[in-house]
Amino acid sequence: MRDFKIYFSLATILLVIYLVAQYNKPSPINWDKSLYYNDKIPYGTFIVYRQLDKVFPASQVTKTNQNFYDLVHSKIISNGNYLIIANDASFSKYDYRQMVKYMQAGNSIFIAASSWSGTLADTLNIETYEDNKSSHVGLNFTNSKLKQASAYKFDKDITGEYFTNFDTAHAVVLGRNDLGHSNFLCFKYGKGALYLCSTPLLFTNYSLLNARGADYAEKALSYLPLRDHIYWDEFQNHDIMEDDSPFRVFFNHVSLQWAFYITLLGLVFFILYEKKRRQRIIPIIEPLKNATVGFVNVVGQVYYEQRDNKNMAQKKILYFLEHLRTKYYLKTNVLDAEFIERLSQKAGVEISFAREIVNQINYIEVQVQVNDHELILLNQLIEQFYIKSGENGRRII
Repeated sequence: MRDFKIYFSLATILLVIYLVAQYNKPSPINWDKSLYYNDKIPYGTFIVYRQLDKVFPASQVTKTNQNFYDLVHSKIISNGNYLIIANDASFSKYDYRQMVKYMQAGNSIFIAASSWSGTLADTLNIETYEDNKSSHVGLNFTNSKLKQASAYKFDKDITGEYFTNFDTAHAVVLGRNDLGHSNFLCFKYGKGALYLCSTPLLFTNYSLLNARGADYAEKALSYLPLRDHIYWDEFQNHDIMEDDSPFRVFFNHVSLQWAFYITLLGLVFFILYEKKRRQRIIPIIEPLKNATVGFVNVVGQVYYEQRDNKNMAQKKILYFLEHLRTKYYLKTNVLDAEFIERLSQKAGVEISFAREIVNQINYIEVQVQVNDHELILLNQLIEQFYIKSGENGRRII
């Protein structure tokens, strides 16, 4: 036991040292392209989502996590601007039809995505390409009021995507890169418009922390008209729902997370250390067996194997007549008509039934052998007598 305590103490000290070292170690930068509105990593969209109320001060920002078809039919969406920033943009024909109706009614949809598929991409002939070889490609707007003297340039190759194909007959090019490739398009639908951007990383935290990146994103979003509602789409980016578990507070903070793990580990050590029982095991005492039932079973088995029906019938008659003498004070030496009438009166049974059971007893008394049917009939009559006379549950062996 003493050696175990020493080993346990050493293990605890080493574990504490390890946890302190891990806690003070700087966390590596996560460069995943999540585009999740609640991520503060470089390629999250934490900043742009929380700046929407400043870019559109008169608009109410609402998150949605349904495809556009279901969203329209759930009657949650109303007139406003619909904003999608995702890695992949894919719309079914039902989504696209509702989007067209929504824009024709005077609303606008802004989509920034790297890859495109589905009915929208097929209808507008949208195709994109990511040029990783062209480092630090600059971007600029085609509108003279928004165009800068020097192009917007970013590192980390976040401007490498551009549209290689699109419906040139209906598209209006709003932005290009230094190589002349379009990265920002506009399609008119009735009173509304559809804005497509091939560089979603321009709207991430990494880009918006740069002054020129924030300026580019603000000007790109300025094409959206002022509306009462701004809808932020989570469905296209496959964003997870808010964590509603009771442990979300622990896992949202590193210090509480480690406290939870240490507590859980301490409980495991406590269970392993205390699993040995301190009390002697109490032996199980078997209850006494009912010897009477066993005896009856043995006797019954003996009679059954011998097939001595006459002997069993006589014993049943003997016990039955003894019961009549004890309970009803009847003389059973002569079983005649007078006995039958007295039995019917005292036991409260029909005289016909009393006559039947007496006749069966008299019949068996004069027989040399009794077959199974006659023995069973006698037993059934005696059982019925106990029931008819109000003695339910009494049985004569």
